Amino acid sequence: MKIRIKRLTDTAQLPARGSAMAAGYDLHADIPEECIILPHETVMIPTGLSMEIPEGYFGAVFARSGLASKELLRPGNCVGVIDPDYRGEWKVALHNDSDSEKRIAPGERIAQMVVIPFLPVEFTETDALSETERGAGGFGSTGRT
Repeated sequence: MKIRIKRLTDTAQLPARGSAMAAGYDLHADIPEECIILPHETVMIPTGLSMEIPEGYFGAVFARSGLASKELLRPGNCVGVIDPDYRGEWKVALHNDSDSEKRIAPGERIAQMVVIPFLPVEFTETDALSETERGAGGFGSTGRT
């Protein structure tokens, strides 16, 4: 699949995979100078990129595992959903879950994107749903013996 991508600045870096089999493509901070994120603060970090995701797919923006586990930095919305008709700049709302300030350097890898297919659906209102063994059992209701 080919995705059309536009650099909005001269410093924007194209997404790249960390290994040949990686599902995610790293997104980089396109900032002119170091950015400080205070404890429990969320800062919008630009990538300097806009993309044309094909119809039937969306761009999912996930945390980078190392940044999240070691630095406690993650997307503030946990998973960003970029719709295929969006043409604006991709930004990452980076949240600091730690009790200390964190620094983001220009060009640093801040998140990863995965292109995922989705199915358009139609909803049909009804008064009853089919019966299942689980029924209305919610959180923690499965796996009990």
